[in-house]
Amino acid sequence: MINFGSFARMSVAAIALSTVAAVSVSAETVALRGASLFDEEHAYTKTLRKLEQLVTAGYDGDVTFEMSLNGELGDESDFVTFLQQGVAIDYAIMAPSNMAVFAPSIPLMDMPFLFRDLDHWNTALSSGVMAPLEAELLAKADIRVIGYAGGGVRNLASAEPISNIEELTGHKMRVMGAPIQAQIFDAIKAAPSAIAYNEVYNAIQTGVIAGFENEAASIQNLKFYEVAPNITLTKHAITVRPIVMAEKTFSKLPEALQAAVLSAGKEAGAFGRDLESSQDGEKMQEMIDAGQVQVQEFAGREQLLELVIPVQDAYAAELGATDLLEAIRAK
Repeated sequence: MINFGSFARMSVAAIALSTVAAVSVSAETVALRGASLFDEEHAYTKTLRKLEQLVTAGYDGDVTFEMSLNGELGDESDFVTFLQQGVAIDYAIMAPSNMAVFAPSIPLMDMPFLFRDLDHWNTALSSGVMAPLEAELLAKADIRVIGYAGGGVRNLASAEPISNIEELTGHKMRVMGAPIQAQIFDAIKAAPSAIAYNEVYNAIQTGVIAGFENEAASIQNLKFYEVAPNITLTKHAITVRPIVMAEKTFSKLPEALQAAVLSAGKEAGAFGRDLESSQDGEKMQEMIDAGQVQVQEFAGREQLLELVIPVQDAYAAELGATDLLEAIRAK
């Protein structure tokens, strides 16, 4: 199990202090830095590599890229801080919930049970309906969304099997940090707890929690099946993973490079969505074939949908985003 957080957290302060600016702009060359929690084989890293290729192809000037992999610069909570400050990282793929510290409304775009299916998800992300959330992130966090990746279907992964709402009741599980995540899983009778992603493996191993929720690629990549081999097909979310750039970086780029970045972001996002959504079932089947996981359906999933709608509605109303929620549902 890779513990990508321990060393990185000790070095975060040093990185921030020693890096005056992540982007180097001169008349000749622009140097940009990216970061990924994963290795070169993960869909997020491949999507960022595609972004780099597209920017290079679309820009007549000289631009270079350097990417830190496997969480070398910390976890996503560190990434978002660096992006907001405009140091150490210029571009990354982020979970919306990890940006909620700066933009409280942003987790609405991937809250559980928001999308009916992959077609609805893809239509929403390509329609521009998320523009109000993008504007809030830019205004409050100084982070610009340039595209949308994602596509993994998130399910429960647990130490013991869970197949119905009775077995889910009281289930101690890790959820992402945005309050809506805990509210949704509390509504469906689980006992959610927001703990750091790099602590999940040990927390399950030691019995602090009994499981978590994630997509197949991450379960496989970080070997979570070793401590949580039971996968319950709740299909409660399809990941939305914005490709983001520090606005402090973007605003310093030549106009031609800004245009290339925006164009590449949309195209790389479409590439990433297709890649991850196609790989999702393959990754799950690989783990099944290897005997690493046991998969079960969730009996009475319709009941979960009924339980969460009032929570979604109340959350959107609190944010003043009822119209936005209805617009997403209508896509």
